[in-house]
Amino acid sequence: MSGIFGSFKTTASALTAQRLRMDVISNNIANAETTRTAAGGPYRRQQVVFVAKDDPGSFASHLAVASRKREIEAPGQGVEVSQIVADDSPGNKVYDPSHPDADEDGFVTYPNVNVVTEMTDMLSASRSYEANVTVFNALKSMALKAIEIGNK
Repeated sequence: MSGIFGSFKTTASALTAQRLRMDVISNNIANAETTRTAAGGPYRRQQVVFVAKDDPGSFASHLAVASRKREIEAPGQGVEVSQIVADDSPGNKVYDPSHPDADEDGFVTYPNVNVVTEMTDMLSASRSYEANVTVFNALKSMALKAIEIGNK
């Protein structure tokens, strides 16, 4: 897809991806003190993995197939979330023998969520979202101007 409608699609994909990223970050912050989950053990920080969208109908994709070089990426196809993965870093151990989730040595394992890191990631996602809203509005303005010019 090309032209202004392709640009709308690309921007919309970024908005959707950043919104999901903000939801995952919010979930991490909400569970920063969760020491017991249904799966057992403390909550594990989640992270969003983005990949570039591949539009098999694009000219660049056809060119890549024709030249047998699939590593050529078509620019401006958008982004999508490929998966949400759990962070494998260890949680924080705190000595609190009175806590119901304390181990035999009196230590409680808390989630591997750092609220400062999550807030920084949230700010980044929010700024990315805002930038894409600005692009979307600029595209909308250009489309309206094109229609206005076409009607003269």
